[in-house]
Amino acid sequence: MMGFLASLAAGLMTGAGALLVLFGKTLHRKWSDTLLGFAAGVMISASYFSLILPGIEAATERSGSVTTAALIAVAGVLLGAAAVWAMNETLPHEHFVLGPEGADPGALSKIWLFVIAITIHNFPEGMAVGVGFGGGNVTNGLSLATGIGLQNAPEGLAVAVALRGLGYSKARSFSIALLTGLIEPVGGLIGAAAVSFAEVLLPWGLSFAAGAMLFIISHEIIPETHRNGHQNRATAGLLVGLVLMMFLDVTLG
Repeated sequence: MMGFLASLAAGLMTGAGALLVLFGKTLHRKWSDTLLGFAAGVMISASYFSLILPGIEAATERSGSVTTAALIAVAGVLLGAAAVWAMNETLPHEHFVLGPEGADPGALSKIWLFVIAITIHNFPEGMAVGVGFGGGNVTNGLSLATGIGLQNAPEGLAVAVALRGLGYSKARSFSIALLTGLIEPVGGLIGAAAVSFAEVLLPWGLSFAAGAMLFIISHEIIPETHRNGHQNRATAGLLVGLVLMMFLDVTLG
């Protein structure tokens, strides 16, 4: 339940960021790239400090072997990345800049293709929070939820502003951005339930969630932030997000 509620709170931060669009606020591209860079930094730091390292520690305690624990982490990260890659290849979806990807969308409208794309992005984040709590480490779960919630706010605003640019109303842009954040508690519930009912899955779940997030960072977020000539701002944002999440993890965890 804590994993579900924490991932719900993190997901709602997407709507909190999108609220600004209701007041007619826009976001210059350079600031959008900076904030998305910040989000990438938070996710990188969370992947290592809140997921991979605790996963190796948990696997070491259970197996008694650092080598075995490291191999579990390697396998989990690769499986997580492969899972998101498979969703990218098989689910029809469309990015705001990159355009359509995946299978033939058939009769699906463009807006649902956008929603599917953002869902592929947000589901692993919710799962990471759920796994963090499901292992019984409340402080680790809290740091994950805090960090992911922080990076969800600028993402929500960026999504809502992009939808406004496509001609959607303020209310609909906000509603869709909020909806995309609500997939996170679904991932949180699944992640928390899996490692709660089968504790042996904890190190696998932690590294799997990390691999899924790292794939998204490399495949989508960083290329997006470097496409418009604002790579210096995006890199600065990434570094700030990384060290902030590292600080949160050390002090809270």
